[in-house]
Amino acid sequence: MNIILFEKGTVHFDSDDERAIHLEKVLHATVSSSFVAGEINGRRGSAVITSMEDGIDFEFLPECDDSSLHPLTVILGQARPICMRRILRELVSLGVERMILTISDLGEKSYRSAGLYTSGEYRNILLDGAMQSGRTGVSEVVFASCIEEAISNLDADPVRLLLDNVVGSERFGSMDLKGRSVVLAIGPERGWSQRERGVFAKAGFSPVLMGKRILRTETAAVAGTALALECMDLI
Repeated sequence: MNIILFEKGTVHFDSDDERAIHLEKVLHATVSSSFVAGEINGRRGSAVITSMEDGIDFEFLPECDDSSLHPLTVILGQARPICMRRILRELVSLGVERMILTISDLGEKSYRSAGLYTSGEYRNILLDGAMQSGRTGVSEVVFASCIEEAISNLDADPVRLLLDNVVGSERFGSMDLKGRSVVLAIGPERGWSQRERGVFAKAGFSPVLMGKRILRTETAAVAGTALALECMDLI
């Protein structure tokens, strides 16, 4: 953890909270120790531990707002939960503003009801990714039942790109996206269907590719996001 985040107004971590465990076991914090801290989607600063008798009590000393995220929305076809855990964590770390997780024609429909989502575990993963980044911003996650619903959640202005090595023609890395907001659609493990490709085309998505190799969804998500941010001149 490069920053410890919490909801605004929090002044205590229970003893079994991963953040308390990290402070005590990894950072070897004691009373009066300070640590880098921040409010989720809010201010960054430092915190001073005031008690460790029953968990950890602390006082937060805010310094500045540090919640900005990059103007990039990623539409993701639902993949296996074990893969989605990695994707969610890494895309938050990279600073993606919003992720839209959608059921796809060729994907497994039961993924949406996985315990990762129904238990709320995905929120902890998002928080973990943000703490890894050292920033306070946490990506928004939206769920969609199909790509039509996913597309309906988009603003009209951003550049719309479909990452697809089947119909992609322009090399992604050659694009100049500096100063633009971008939406990047990345398919599930079995890719997009022809029907979905048609829907994306009608919605103004341009097909791009990162080469001829077929990548795992988790690999394509991280590599595609990093490449988009590079083209946007943000990393």
